[in-house]
Amino acid sequence: MSAQTLQVTEDEEGMRLDRWFKRRVPDLSLSHLNKIVRTGQVRVDGARVKTAFRLSQGQNVRVPPLNLEARPEPVFEPSETDARALRDMILFEDRDLIVLNKPFGLAVQGGSGTKVHIDGMLASIPNERGDRPVLVHRLDRDTSGVLLVARTRKMAADLGEIFRSRQARKTYWALVEGVPRPEQGRISLYLAKGEGMGDVRGAHPEGDYAAREKMRVAKHGEEDAQHSVTYYATVDKVVSRLAWLSMKPITGRTHQLRAHAEAIGHPIIGDPKYGLKPKNDPRRADPLRAVPEGIEKKLHLLARRLVLPHPRGGTLDVTAPLPPHMKHSFDLLGFDISTYDPIENAPE
Repeated sequence: MSAQTLQVTEDEEGMRLDRWFKRRVPDLSLSHLNKIVRTGQVRVDGARVKTAFRLSQGQNVRVPPLNLEARPEPVFEPSETDARALRDMILFEDRDLIVLNKPFGLAVQGGSGTKVHIDGMLASIPNERGDRPVLVHRLDRDTSGVLLVARTRKMAADLGEIFRSRQARKTYWALVEGVPRPEQGRISLYLAKGEGMGDVRGAHPEGDYAAREKMRVAKHGEEDAQHSVTYYATVDKVVSRLAWLSMKPITGRTHQLRAHAEAIGHPIIGDPKYGLKPKNDPRRADPLRAVPEGIEKKLHLLARRLVLPHPRGGTLDVTAPLPPHMKHSFDLLGFDISTYDPIENAPE
């Protein structure tokens, strides 16, 4: 196979080079891409670039021999059922963007064995030019709540820059095992892929990943280790047994909140990946930490609120309601969602 020169389309305006490759050559691993970019085999209009380089319409990308077939983005068939489901999820919309209330259990993007997902469903609500909306960020399959979608690639690029510059303020609510001490604090850790984790090939830090993958606490300087910071505050609690936490992630690493909750000894209730403790962990048998009966075994993590500057001016401020399983738990425990949330005063 010889080198190819592929042109950036209007639909790919503002896309990062690594995301462009994931779209055009989905079977190319991130490690292989990093190598061919680092060695100058990939060129944009004849110039060397980095994987984070943002492409413009009409630019020419040199793709070296890969022994892989370049293929277009998967084609999703519009569905009136999907369109109705998405309309039922809408919390806010205008001519530029849509904010969805993603339900528990629905994947944001496809993967091995995942046929139904938000990304595919978006083909059913094209804009006036017929272009499908574009995901701006991601949530794990079992995380509920606020999900931002842009109506055009250009708006997705503008909103993506707001996320990268950390102008977006995200608040999550979680129910966790036990009560953290102190009840308010800052979690600062390095996280890396755990043993057996596959190559995530440039997926977004907040995105859906294969079920077997799990992040682990790492040391500074360790390969693939990324710094992660979360502020948390206890809003209410059932003494010794569980707590309602409000969490503000400053960084956006894979499974960050779930890994951080486990790392401080208070995993999120219903988390099958980070909630299981070793059999020799004494907390496992502590009756004072037993989860009350009636709490569903579903992940109790909600992307509660998103606040960011709207690219056209003003502020976007959207709040998602509790998903049914968390509302049931809050009602059972007597938690009042109108309670003052101390995370509002946490550092930006």
